[in-house]
Amino acid sequence: MQISLSNNEFLFGVMVATGTCRWAWRRKLRQMAEPPLRRPLWASLGTELFVVVALIFTCRVAVADWPSVPSSSMEPTLRVGDYLLINHLAYGPRLPFTNTAIEFGQPQRGDVVVFRYPHDVSQFYVKRLVGMPGDVVSFAGGIVAINGETPKAEMLEDEELTLLQVRRTDEDRGQWLVLESAAAPARVLKINPFILGRTPLNLDDSGLAANCQAPRGGEWQCTVPAGHYLMLGDNRDASAYSREWGFLPHEQVYGKAVRVLFNFRQSGRTWKPL
Repeated sequence: MQISLSNNEFLFGVMVATGTCRWAWRRKLRQMAEPPLRRPLWASLGTELFVVVALIFTCRVAVADWPSVPSSSMEPTLRVGDYLLINHLAYGPRLPFTNTAIEFGQPQRGDVVVFRYPHDVSQFYVKRLVGMPGDVVSFAGGIVAINGETPKAEMLEDEELTLLQVRRTDEDRGQWLVLESAAAPARVLKINPFILGRTPLNLDDSGLAANCQAPRGGEWQCTVPAGHYLMLGDNRDASAYSREWGFLPHEQVYGKAVRVLFNFRQSGRTWKPL
């Protein structure tokens, strides 16, 4: 799932524009014998807005962000239209204008992680971290097992979904909603019963070819290399994840999605923890 962070680009543009106005006005004041009684509009905007916009931009880049979800690849955990709270401090604040973090912690198995897509770092994706460095991840029928454990998954009925605070929607028709317990914490997946994870592993990717085995279509086993993670979408049969583009390098991790802030289409998702 690719997510949009274009608001940061807009804020950066406003910050540059107001900062330029502020600098130009201060320079003009130094050339005047005495300050005017009233400032022009452009000077007022630059003086009053620059600090506010700069603080907001810095907080969004270094501390927290709130992008929106445009696709269904993480359903039912994330729904189209969700605005996410991305906590950069979970792993360490980001330095503005760089992808460098002052690391406070490490991503953990089961985290919903926002990261830069390895093949185009201008794009941001959100997936679930399933495999840590050194983990042996087995995949069959859309379900994973970690380090030789028995796969743990059960089909959920509507009553059980209600207890888990998951609401079945029109987009879930004909799909299985399954509780997967491997790679804790447990989470609800969406699986297409006509596909069941049979999309083949992309062994044209050199990292996957070197660290994975795929005895048959839809079944594979990978050992996650050092400094990398294996990422999966919760909508197992409708998501582009590590099975297609390879392992995620640690340095491309951007932040942890911790809550759904709101969704204009579904008010019941407001402040929903992930």
